[in-house]
Amino acid sequence: MNAEDETKRLARLAPNLKRRALIFRTVRDFFREQDFLEVETPVRAPAIAPEQFIVPFQSEDWFLAASPELHMKRLLAAGYDRIFQFSRCFRKGERGRWHNPEFVMLEWYRKDADYRKIIDDTEKILVRIARELGTGKTINYQGQKIDITPPWSKTTVRDAYMKAAGWDPIKDFNPEKFDTDFVEKVLPGLAKDRPAVLIDYPAAQASLARLKTGNPLVAERAEVFIGGLELANAYSELADAKEQEKRFRVAIEQIKRERGQLMPLPEKFLKAMEDLPACGGIALGMDRLAMLFCDADRIDDVTAFTEETA
Repeated sequence: MNAEDETKRLARLAPNLKRRALIFRTVRDFFREQDFLEVETPVRAPAIAPEQFIVPFQSEDWFLAASPELHMKRLLAAGYDRIFQFSRCFRKGERGRWHNPEFVMLEWYRKDADYRKIIDDTEKILVRIARELGTGKTINYQGQKIDITPPWSKTTVRDAYMKAAGWDPIKDFNPEKFDTDFVEKVLPGLAKDRPAVLIDYPAAQASLARLKTGNPLVAERAEVFIGGLELANAYSELADAKEQEKRFRVAIEQIKRERGQLMPLPEKFLKAMEDLPACGGIALGMDRLAMLFCDADRIDDVTAFTEETA
């Protein structure tokens, strides 16, 4: 793209970028009114959470943050009880209609909360944004009217898969089949005119989430889907340092075996976990939230500079 075309592209994005800025401001206002503290954590760190399906960028012998989660939980362990952050995050190889390798994640954490309370926050935030934008409680996204009036429908992963795919992913978990059937059967079957929240994921699908009391096969994880967009991922956070280290070591071995990368154990985080209180947290993609409220089909339409234009 030549300089003239690039200038025209940026000018064309102005209405969406202004709306994006209003969305950020509204979210900040919401959290300040809820007595949350806005925090900042490192973009570059010596160790990050080892996750099988997330490939990080290396920076010398360190890593660019794929999420601010570990540092934010260290703050919780130090006594902070309500925190939020807009974080620049980086994930290698993630480029497409809904993805850019560099993106903005909103994360917030509450002491003495679980994933249901965090989803309640999410509902209130979207209603607040819609009100600020003058749309009432309805979003028009890609030709579909979506009513975001709380409470949103919540369906267990087991029930969603039994209905759409005819099998129980909790009892008979199969990672490849789980992913394939989600894309081909479960996601297309979710409500189009309302937000959909899937809850209670297979334990293997939530490496930092607390397991459900009395059922170790199920993790207290929830995902929010609106207009076909995967918008947010919430947990009742695991607060057991020994269990977390065990899960991390399994992931480190998988990563070493599958892609030959050596990931360090996040020692400082695990030490801090000894003081981590019961809490709930969430990661919400701000670029996708902007897509939703700008009626944008691609992340490129709500981001001034992408991988190709930077």
